[in-house]
Amino acid sequence: MKMNELVGAETIEFKLNGETISAFAGETIIQAAKRYGTDIPHLCYKEGYRPDGNCRACVVEIKGERVLAPSCCRNPAKGMEVQSTSARAVHSQKLILELLQADAPGVDLKPGANELSDWSAKLGVSRSRFPAREQPVSDPSHPAMSVNLDACIQCTRCVRACREEQNNDVIGYAFRGAEAKIVFDLGDPMGDSTCVACGECVQACPTGALAPAKNAYAIKADKTVDSVCPYCGVGCQLTYHVKDNTIVRVEGRDGPANHERLCVKGRFGFDYVSNPQRLTKPLIRRADAPKHAEFKVDPLKWDEVFREATWEEALDYAANGLKKVRDTVGPSALAGFGSAKGSNEEAYLFQKLVRTGFGTNNVDHCTRLCHASSVVALLEGVGSGAVSNQVSDVEFAEVIFLIGSNPTSNHPVAATWIKNATRRGAKLIVADPRKTEIARHAWRNLQFTADTDVALLNAMIYTILEENLCDPEFIRTRTTGFEALKENSKGFSPEVMGPICGIPAETIRECARAYATSKASIILWGMGISQHVHGTDNARCLIALTLMTGQIGKPGSGLHPLRGQNNVQGASDAGLIPMMYPDYQRVDNPDAIARFEKFWNRTLDHKPGLTVVEIMDAACEGKIRGMYVMGENPAMSDPNAHHAREGLANLDCLVVQDIFLTETAYLADVVLPASAWPEKTGTVTNTDRMVQMGRRALDMPGDARQDLIIIQQLANRLGCGWDYKGPESGVAEVYDEMRRAMNNITGITWDRVEAQSSVTYPCRTEDDPGQSVVFVDAFPTKDGKARFVPADLIPANERPDAEYPFVLITGRQLEHWHTGSMTRRASVLDALEPQAVCSIHPLDLDAIGAVAGDTITVASRRGEIALVARVDDGTPRQTVFIPFAFYEAAANQLTNPALDPFGKIAEVKYCAVKVSKGGTRTELASYGGGQSFAAD
Repeated sequence: MKMNELVGAETIEFKLNGETISAFAGETIIQAAKRYGTDIPHLCYKEGYRPDGNCRACVVEIKGERVLAPSCCRNPAKGMEVQSTSARAVHSQKLILELLQADAPGVDLKPGANELSDWSAKLGVSRSRFPAREQPVSDPSHPAMSVNLDACIQCTRCVRACREEQNNDVIGYAFRGAEAKIVFDLGDPMGDSTCVACGECVQACPTGALAPAKNAYAIKADKTVDSVCPYCGVGCQLTYHVKDNTIVRVEGRDGPANHERLCVKGRFGFDYVSNPQRLTKPLIRRADAPKHAEFKVDPLKWDEVFREATWEEALDYAANGLKKVRDTVGPSALAGFGSAKGSNEEAYLFQKLVRTGFGTNNVDHCTRLCHASSVVALLEGVGSGAVSNQVSDVEFAEVIFLIGSNPTSNHPVAATWIKNATRRGAKLIVADPRKTEIARHAWRNLQFTADTDVALLNAMIYTILEENLCDPEFIRTRTTGFEALKENSKGFSPEVMGPICGIPAETIRECARAYATSKASIILWGMGISQHVHGTDNARCLIALTLMTGQIGKPGSGLHPLRGQNNVQGASDAGLIPMMYPDYQRVDNPDAIARFEKFWNRTLDHKPGLTVVEIMDAACEGKIRGMYVMGENPAMSDPNAHHAREGLANLDCLVVQDIFLTETAYLADVVLPASAWPEKTGTVTNTDRMVQMGRRALDMPGDARQDLIIIQQLANRLGCGWDYKGPESGVAEVYDEMRRAMNNITGITWDRVEAQSSVTYPCRTEDDPGQSVVFVDAFPTKDGKARFVPADLIPANERPDAEYPFVLITGRQLEHWHTGSMTRRASVLDALEPQAVCSIHPLDLDAIGAVAGDTITVASRRGEIALVARVDDGTPRQTVFIPFAFYEAAANQLTNPALDPFGKIAEVKYCAVKVSKGGTRTELASYGGGQSFAAD
């Protein structure tokens, strides 16, 4: 049992080494002993894992029992007398260690942390009398990890880590007697297995038999720094091991979102920070280097486009260019794109700069391209744009409804909690046009026809209404608009909708019943729901399902849009959106205007600003003339990327602040070298509403500067007059100002989050522990009630036809993230997934006369790309899936910029394309540690 499961349980008194101690009911002897300061030798035991009891290093003597007992899987009983230090127990413990030492290699593969060596030293076992067995050779075939089975003690911690914690089922234990050993699912070597490189086995291994590649354990770190993962929104806490200003390895910490777990990106995707392509000096565009949308990025020839400049020159040049637009054309001709990859403090200052320095609300970030429609629906329906329950709440759910999300790739650690829940008996319903890896854990897999989300969800709503499965008391006391929902549901029977969405009517009914009647049902969704012209309607249907069944406001229930980037929740909370001040206070609300004009001592624009796609349209039309872009890459991430690049090239002044020369930076007039995540201190807010502390582990390269300093220096050149003081460019002072502007985090002081590393909001007072489950008694609306908003069928903006018969779905891969600027410059991640691929059904591939590995061309009405074909029978017929992380085959050159009318999010999850064999793939030069080039 985990310690957090024991608190509050009844206790049992027993004797340990002559002293009376208390154990919680369900606690093992080894756990109780540790709480009282007694460490019992152990090797196969690991806190949080299922005890296996196979190594016998933890045996203890129990009075009245003939044989010694393994303390890791033995529960104490009232009055039991246990000896862990008796002569008999210690003799057996030492004998076990001596036998294991006989097979240990001559070199310590995990110096300073080898548990076999540590326990041997503590018990005085210096050498073994026993002969060694013949040992296997090392296996370095995997880019991330090395296998050294000569150091393996067969504790099976790696097996439990892979099978029971991460639920990947790659590692096994095979053969018998002296031939017994750890094996991998597709045989030796490990590099040929289906391993997803989460590294859970590495963290679990006590001896270094499984270890990070490149002998990382042998490098003695100068320091360790606790921080947060810079990738997805799960918010895994981790520890950097740093030597000579270089991260040599990363380990998972016991944070509330991950409990030591990490994925391949978090554990092995860290060396992008030391990539030779890092920007180290400010750059100004050469006068003879014209900007155009058809540019070819080559970071090795950057000096043909830019010249190096001093910071003073670059900042003056940037500020003067932006001021000229503001003062001659007007504030509305300026815009800013902030970053969800930075800190809360940076996001807050960035939007404050745009609103008070530029004088406009034209400020946005990547939420406009991921969950804008979800946020609109949530604010409209329940009064809050954040999640109601945390991902870990799946532990308490009887039914988990996962729709439009592929968490094993996009949120891998969150996926482990879902998989763990199914092992405990929870029913997982997966709804997605593609059959993804998580579907093998599903109770029911609803592989519906793409673009028919509303049909499927309304059919579930119809079933719940028809079969009287609603919660009438919840509806009566806590909601409004139910009658309109009932009226709208007519005509959406599963029998009518089933043929439309491709799911049998009885299956739809079965899933609706399970969701409505369970004690706790939770809905999690991703961008497969939000990135449609009907994305807001999709989310409205999910909200309706929750409200009509009362599945909200309690553990294991509620609504959770899984956030894509490490701080997309925090950046939105901090006001990095065009229609909201911090804490989602509308910019056209008189009370909010008055509050922030007084708070910032500035006259503010009173009308909502333009969103990401609208800003690009306005740039193409010449209405937006100047932009400040921090840590975003619209030249890759925006739909119809060629159009976005035309808009960027059309600007009079483009200032880009980033760590690499991205596609967007290549179109800039000024490029400001910024700080990577491990080089800064600040808070981030994860998908669970946890405000978490990221700590600086590295110094920045060359003349790069902290993002927070750059924002302030640019702001003051625009007349803002800021004077934030203190270490790390006044980050604590900025945070305190942000906290005073945001009621939801008022109780989370800087000192508190620094001490605790993670605090959940809403947190209104400093003694408030934070609320992991919200909407328990009321919703944060004017009347305290949630609102039903019906949704009708709206087709995709662009449907397949004879010329373009396929549907394109875009998304992320496990190994790569966002537009690739970081992950494709991380050597392990690039080695694991080095080239752009297109997943396609084998029958479709055969129909065009191609085989897996061939080059194929995918074309839409907006462009075409060539990439490698990958067979995937989980991708439906007449559909292709393309990740959007690859510059040389940028999926967003094909996608449709048509907008959801409410969330203003583009329909990048659906457009019509055609597929043909052949084409010319862009071959990019290899450089910088073996990585192939791809900017974000």
